Amino acid sequence: MKRTTLKEVAALAGVSYQTVSKVINRQLQVSRDTEERIWQAISASGYQPNQIARSMRTQRSRLIGYTWAPSPPDQPNPILDLFLHSMTKTAEENGYHLLCFPYGADLSRMEGYQELIATRRVDGFILSGVEFADPRVQFLLEKDFPFVAFGRSSPGMVFPYVDVDGAAGMRQVTEHLIAQGHRRIAVLAWPEGSRTGQERLNGYTWAMRDAGIEGLSNWIVRGEGQVAFGIEAARGWLTMPENQRPTAIAAFNDLMAIGAMQAAREVGLEVGVNLAITGYDDTPLIQYLSPPLTSVRQPVWQAGQCAIKILTDIMDGKHAVKSQALLEPQLVVRASSSFTLRK
Repeated sequence: MKRTTLKEVAALAGVSYQTVSKVINRQLQVSRDTEERIWQAISASGYQPNQIARSMRTQRSRLIGYTWAPSPPDQPNPILDLFLHSMTKTAEENGYHLLCFPYGADLSRMEGYQELIATRRVDGFILSGVEFADPRVQFLLEKDFPFVAFGRSSPGMVFPYVDVDGAAGMRQVTEHLIAQGHRRIAVLAWPEGSRTGQERLNGYTWAMRDAGIEGLSNWIVRGEGQVAFGIEAARGWLTMPENQRPTAIAAFNDLMAIGAMQAAREVGLEVGVNLAITGYDDTPLIQYLSPPLTSVRQPVWQAGQCAIKILTDIMDGKHAVKSQALLEPQLVVRASSSFTLRK
């Protein structure tokens, strides 16, 4: 079967083949009418660019490496799934595709990154799951290789990133609970060393301090963000005497909040009536719980779009690139916390 050539596409569109090439590679802006004619000619002729030849000529693979920590098979992560979907769509709109590869628990191993850079199989990287002193960030900075991280790292490390302001999200949660009359607000937090967990804890701490509320050490319990941990930790609080137990529980993700709701049912407390519970992430279906769960919605789709835009601008050598973006989350109040605490 004869392969359609660039010159044949150009003849159909009534332009030069150089114009067709530059429009396909997003190197030239033409009128809307001309661009429509070019893409119609490409579609009608069945033209397929020779990606291998193009990569050899431009020294660009048009691939972006995306690396993340896989979730266990029974613990889906809808946040990273949405982030990946957003990036894939945005990358394709800009003439790129994603090359996805996971990393394991040993973040110090850089062989995968080194190989992809040395073989020129990717033009840049998107990192997720970024932690304090993340070795991937330091490695790519030293290599001077284009990348954008979904998340910040240690204070003082300067690099391109997109992040959601976790402190702002938990501040919104805590201020909402305080406004409803709560003073004994407990937190289901993440383990020590979690960068995202520390940011969310900062938001809670700052809001409590600003309200003049002195929290107790046993109001903060750390653990893995699973339902079972939420049940166990909340059960410990809710079996305390009534005048000592928390009147509100703020969880760092929705799974722990669901566990806390189960613990409340076990001890005969009614969530949304005499106990407030909030989650974080606004994952699908939580609005259908009984009662519907208050949670923090993160602009994950926007984060994926922003990460690709920053990275493609860096790879294209655009000047004055805004290489850092901190996005604001939104508290979605539902029945699990919208009541006013009875004195």
